Amino acid sequence: MSNTPAAPQVVVIGAGFAGLAAAACLAQRGYQVTVLEKNDGPGGRACLFRAQGFSFDMGPSWYWMPDVFEQFFARFGHQVSDFYELVRLDPSYQIVFGPQDTLPVPADREALRRTFEQLEPGAGRRLDAFLAQAGYKYEVGMGKFVSKPGRSVLEFADPRLLVDALRLDLLKDMHRHVGRYFRHPKLVELMEFPVLFLGATPQNTPALYALMNYADLALGTWYPLGGMHEIVKAMVRVAQEQGVRIEYNQEVERIEVEQGRATGVRTATGLHRADVVVAGADYHHVEQRLLAPEHRHYSPRYWDTRTMAPSSLLFYVGLSRKLQRVEHHNLFFDEDFAQHAHEIYEAPRWPTKPLFYACVPSVTDPSVAPEGQENLFLLIPVAPGLSGDDENIRQHYYNTVMERLERHTGQPVREWVVYQRSYAHRDFEADYHAFKGNAYGLANTLRQTAILKPTLKSPKVRNLYFTGQLTVPGPGVPPALISGQVVAGEVVKEYPVMV
Repeated sequence: MSNTPAAPQVVVIGAGFAGLAAAACLAQRGYQVTVLEKNDGPGGRACLFRAQGFSFDMGPSWYWMPDVFEQFFARFGHQVSDFYELVRLDPSYQIVFGPQDTLPVPADREALRRTFEQLEPGAGRRLDAFLAQAGYKYEVGMGKFVSKPGRSVLEFADPRLLVDALRLDLLKDMHRHVGRYFRHPKLVELMEFPVLFLGATPQNTPALYALMNYADLALGTWYPLGGMHEIVKAMVRVAQEQGVRIEYNQEVERIEVEQGRATGVRTATGLHRADVVVAGADYHHVEQRLLAPEHRHYSPRYWDTRTMAPSSLLFYVGLSRKLQRVEHHNLFFDEDFAQHAHEIYEAPRWPTKPLFYACVPSVTDPSVAPEGQENLFLLIPVAPGLSGDDENIRQHYYNTVMERLERHTGQPVREWVVYQRSYAHRDFEADYHAFKGNAYGLANTLRQTAILKPTLKSPKVRNLYFTGQLTVPGPGVPPALISGQVVAGEVVKEYPVMV
């Protein structure tokens, strides 16, 4: 009989990006890993559904920071190209400011510089300066800060990190920062738009997040042929190569805790024993619903006072004909940018005249729609926690954005609709237990950065860890990939496999 101790058993709750990343990394290090997923397939918010010949990515549609994906797959001896083909979009996207008023954003740097210069003399040169400092923020932020577990201020005690922190403009807001370089309203909105989904107005977002502009304008906007769910499929394959077992339709009902230690998780099929539990599901739901009150670290008031990133009102639409004057990504800023941001973050309510985003992946990838037809994904960013998410309000906003899309294209788009599905707060809550029906997680404000985010390790249950968009490093697909790797590193340090 072998005297070799059994490898620790890890149960990961949730098969989203963060959960799959954590599972793959831990299995690679010798842990026995089981992923329990509530829904019938992987991906979390990045799941896929098909209808009438259309393939719809339900969530993320922007592929930024390609280096993060390459680095993840390289851990397992793979390249991105082993799993899916990436194409760089050119233009990266277009912004619609009004009738016959669009701004394509070129992928080529020289063409981009000319675009800036045409709008504002001298802006091309200032773009170079802006992206130089944004590149520094990207290098330092992604290389030194984003991978910190955020459990202690001592993680940042290295004097070299403090010097870097001072240069990252943590105490300056994005609006003032952008205003130092650009005055033209179109350029200001172009440079401020990436932070719209970080959970605060540009006035309340640290200028550190100019690194998003670097990701956008320097590293480029990409697309994996077949859709964003191809990333999920690749991660599932990698996890299974490492020996991860993934069980679907297994909603966790309770985390069992004895003497301050999680002993397993219970689903409808029974108890799944664990030496370590990693929660990749919604942090609030796990802590406030799956743990008994005495094992919760945060109070309901704590959660109610968090600043959340936006929710979304989404429409998945299949069209019988092709659209004109659209790119793969289209931002409709033909209404007041500041007013809509105010209605998301400062005076939360259903927007009066919403901005919206239209993704038409069939422009790039014919496989996501029947021949000669168009795949259309519409997104309106809205405040989390809103009441009144019913069919009437959804239909109102559907008609609002469709009217504007029709004006832009000059086509009777609604007459060509052969499939339509809507999705908003109540769906996020039902499918993902999303706190306040949020779509993107916790806002990246200064008061919710690094050690000020919900901790990735429970202070009450010593072998319970959290990963995903409500803890470090924050919302978005690349941060979720990083979050899973960071939490796996913490597990390895504290519960090493004995060989």
